[in-house]
Amino acid sequence: MSDFIIYHNPRCSKSRQTLEILNDHDVDIEIVLYLENPPSEDEIASILIKLGLNSRDIIRKGEDEYKLLDLKDQNLTENELITFMSKNPKLIERPIVVKADKAVIGRPPENVLSIIK
Repeated sequence: MSDFIIYHNPRCSKSRQTLEILNDHDVDIEIVLYLENPPSEDEIASILIKLGLNSRDIIRKGEDEYKLLDLKDQNLTENELITFMSKNPKLIERPIVVKADKAVIGRPPENVLSIIK
């Protein structure tokens, strides 16, 4: 099993830069192309705990899906938002790097240095 998991979008420059930092530190990485293999609702919930954030903190508000699904509605529950993210992975902020019980968002990419140690 890999030490690190990166939820990666190769078309995203921040995601590519974060992956490059991980590769430069010669760590064992599992690359999850999350747009092709979306994380389950349980995986997203687990990632949120590791990030210490809630779903609204990692949802991409600029995506068309955010507007089409009216996700700004403050009455939506955490579980409902997680379901939307699992079914519409473009809504998930990227990249996310997980190591054991910790995770960071690679924005900026240097954030990943905090969990490489």
